[in-house]
Amino acid sequence: MSGRRSRSRQVSGTSRISEEQINDLIIKLQQLLPELRDSRRSDKVSAARVLQETCNYIRNLHREVDDLSERLSELLANTDTAQAALIRSLLTL
Repeated sequence: MSGRRSRSRQVSGTSRISEEQINDLIIKLQQLLPELRDSRRSDKVSAARVLQETCNYIRNLHREVDDLSERLSELLANTDTAQAALIRSLLTL
């Protein structure tokens, strides 16, 4: 048996995840998403929608981080050196 095939069987044998575990993870993701969090339990949301909303939410978070980083850079560029040093020290805590 090739090494690749052997590794594939080892991984699949030890890291199989049940459908129930996947469903639990989808429910946990749904609870983290503001867009879907308030859905009633009776309102079935498909796993595909939860995954799509998760991707959208992560993209939006990345954009927000980029925007905040840019704003912070502008703020630091427009403050005096002592204030900028203080802000930088607070950010590294």
